[in-house]
Amino acid sequence: MKTCPACGQASPKEARFCPSCGTSLASAAPRLEERKVITILFADLVGFTSKAEQLDPEAVRGMLDPYYVQLRTVLERHGGTVEKFIGDAVMAIFGAPVAHEDDAERAVRAAFAIQHAVAAMNAADPELGLRVRIGINTGEALVVFGAKPSEGEAMAAGDVINTAARLQTAAPPDGIVVGEATFRATAHATDYEQLDPQQVKGKALPVAAWKAIATRYVRSQREISRAPIVGRESEMATLHECWERARSSHRPELLTLLGPPGIGKSRLLKEFAGGLDAPVYWGRCLSYGDGITYWPVDEMVRDVAGILHSDKESTMSVKLAAIVDSLGANEAEAIGEKMLAHVKGLTGYAGGNNGQVSVAASGSGSTAVPAIGLDQRHGSGFLTLLAGRAPAGPHEIALGPRTLHTLGMHVGQWVKVGADG
Repeated sequence: MKTCPACGQASPKEARFCPSCGTSLASAAPRLEERKVITILFADLVGFTSKAEQLDPEAVRGMLDPYYVQLRTVLERHGGTVEKFIGDAVMAIFGAPVAHEDDAERAVRAAFAIQHAVAAMNAADPELGLRVRIGINTGEALVVFGAKPSEGEAMAAGDVINTAARLQTAAPPDGIVVGEATFRATAHATDYEQLDPQQVKGKALPVAAWKAIATRYVRSQREISRAPIVGRESEMATLHECWERARSSHRPELLTLLGPPGIGKSRLLKEFAGGLDAPVYWGRCLSYGDGITYWPVDEMVRDVAGILHSDKESTMSVKLAAIVDSLGANEAEAIGEKMLAHVKGLTGYAGGNNGQVSVAASGSGSTAVPAIGLDQRHGSGFLTLLAGRAPAGPHEIALGPRTLHTLGMHVGQWVKVGADG
């Protein structure tokens, strides 16, 4: 006999549907589960319960709906998955169902973006007075693929979730607190302040915790092995052949290096660039966020001007103006203003988003960076900016793989115009 999971009615063994309510009696497919390292983000509004007690339910709903929309938008833009909303709290997972090599960093950057999104909401409506605290933790969990949160099924299970929730309660208002594994995975990209070990509910031992202060600008050039490179003679010869062809013809060469993660693409480029008698400018394309087509351009301008992520807008303006003034071009002032606006936009100064992925990705509602419109004239100015900081001769521009289908068209045209001129 079979028992209907919906109404409990006993049915014949050969029955395909419940004779009472019509529910399918087919055996459910086994759940697919996998142990994965994930990062959990918990965000909760401070003091909202007491505030909601004094408000009409419709007013509460009117305050929470925009908040939910903002958080979901920010989290999904950074590659996270919203697992559930619980009252005024949200739980998001980074690393499941799709994993990335920088899930912990994505979660931390999403936390800062949430802070700025909430600040923008408060600025638009001062009566809101929303304050959010966030806890982030990284660890192993059992992930269920195909889980349906709408039906009460959890996507992940493990102590990493409970610890993230406890870290959230330990965070100060408008603060972000992370666990040890998250701290170790993101210390290169985030400034932290170590807190006293937190004695949290349900944990036998105190939990190490760090308060996130600000994201840090991470340059495109990663630390790589210093061991001698071997087995890449053919690839290195191809790179040098293209380089010599560019030098002799005064025409640009574009090379695309493809390969699985960890095979040594960055190492090969680093080795090649180190042996050139010309300056090399590096730019990477981020794998998440909106309005990031010109991100590599921003990184190269930063390197040339010596702009740090920690620089204030006034300092950044002075550094960039000094570089532009040194060019001696007739359109230096116009180019400088355009470049300055562009760099401010990508670095978050225009929206006050503390260096998030882009103005659009911060949730601030500001205009995305490409709307500034770096046209051909300013593209040529970009190349002039790079060339003006180095001795005469050829230059190499190294770009990351993502979004090159868009950026490549612009840079290629800029280089063509520069070569013809």
